[in-house]
Amino acid sequence: MPITRTVLDVAEHHPERLALAGADGRLSYRDLVEDSRRVFAAVESLHSAQPAPPSPAPETSGIPITAVSVGSAFHTARIMAGLAGYRAVSATIDPRWPLSHRVGVILSTGIGLVISDSTDLASALDERGWPGTLLSLEDFRTLEQSLQPAPAPTVRDGDEAFLLLFSSGTTSNPKAFLKTRRQYRENVAVSSAHLEPLPGVSTLAPGPVSYSLTLYAVIECLATGGSVQVADAFDPIGLGRLIADGAVTRVVAVPAVVRAITDAARRDPGRFASLDLVVTGGANLSSALRTGLADVLPDVRLISYYGAAEIGFIGDSRDGDGTAISVYPGIEVSVRDVAGAELQDGEPGTLWVRAAACSDGYLAGTTDAVLRQEDGWATVHDQARRVGDRVHGERIELLGRDGDIVVSGGHKIALPDVERAFDGMPGVGVVCAVAQPDTRLGSVVALVLEGQEAPSKDALQVWARDRLAPQFVPRRWYLVPRLPRTVGGKIRRPATAELLDGDGAVRL
Repeated sequence: MPITRTVLDVAEHHPERLALAGADGRLSYRDLVEDSRRVFAAVESLHSAQPAPPSPAPETSGIPITAVSVGSAFHTARIMAGLAGYRAVSATIDPRWPLSHRVGVILSTGIGLVISDSTDLASALDERGWPGTLLSLEDFRTLEQSLQPAPAPTVRDGDEAFLLLFSSGTTSNPKAFLKTRRQYRENVAVSSAHLEPLPGVSTLAPGPVSYSLTLYAVIECLATGGSVQVADAFDPIGLGRLIADGAVTRVVAVPAVVRAITDAARRDPGRFASLDLVVTGGANLSSALRTGLADVLPDVRLISYYGAAEIGFIGDSRDGDGTAISVYPGIEVSVRDVAGAELQDGEPGTLWVRAAACSDGYLAGTTDAVLRQEDGWATVHDQARRVGDRVHGERIELLGRDGDIVVSGGHKIALPDVERAFDGMPGVGVVCAVAQPDTRLGSVVALVLEGQEAPSKDALQVWARDRLAPQFVPRRWYLVPRLPRTVGGKIRRPATAELLDGDGAVRL
């Protein structure tokens, strides 16, 4: 369902329905249409005023690229939504990314306009001779009000480039890829069929709009005629108030938010009376989080979906720890070895997916990595195996990213399986399993615990032996004050392994 067609339809028939809300404002559907006219007028004037504008990536077919890199979730969302009905490619750049990341993606993709309050970014781009335009959010808002509004937004051709997105950067620098309007329409068709962004539903998406999970929540809600509330930062204390005040029935967030909802609901369950569904993505959901939410809010449903921004939605889990995924109808999956041969059920390998929502590939200016083959099969190098009875639908078990499976003494070991075994152990919080070289076995598993204290090595070994096959039991144990993370909060496994080579970890 195209976003602009729905926005225009709701604005005509339900003009006062809330479209978007956040700390910095609220827009009804009628307001959103009028606001989009001012957004595009300002963006078009800024691109047009450039005497020698940057050349956008060839994959955009010449459409100028506008990037938003500010802390305000509301203004980021409204600018992105406002540009959807015009000939424009838009992007969000996390202002917390390292400066080199931000500069790199701007230069390599040909972004011509950046809305940012970052003084270090402005200086760095000037030093590199970037011919584009950077202005603050305040200056952009002033410009919006000073110009004649653009014509009303229109439904665009499906093959037109729509959004410029970036990989998470968990294992490398971010890679850029484009989504056409047709690909996003296909993605909305899948998510609306399974994740319930229904007309009139009030959704809370409490994460930076620079996250693909949050950005997509904004797009899918507007594409289906719902209302979406965003937040500048995740506030566990204010979570219940946002849900109660906004009569929120649906939350879309990373798994860490489930714990916050559970803790807040124990103190004041009444604030969560309207809540019906929590949808998580971006990382595996532990069974402890699912059980904790069910104990305090038994009527709230929890869906943990699996997908990749490059490919789209692939499937979801509605019980357990979120690793056993039921693949959505119409999505094809294949598990292959390094030579590309199909593997038997139960054999771990690289997951390949064929889906209509898949991007055509990464932008050549940002990487030489291949996303999609000519036959439509694509991979982001997630590791998985087929499981279950295919008569009742395709199912896969997720094993982690490329590099999350190691060989020790001839045994293939999925490091995320090791980590999940410690879910719920008293005195253990976040952990990360890594491989370390070993002269006899080739490599062994080491478990790195986060915190100031940890259970004894003996207690950890007893717990592990009760829950893991012998070859999966860690041989070494470490404690670090804090595990390395991306700005999105994902654990960086290679960086964790590097910590063990210095004095940043204590061996138990």
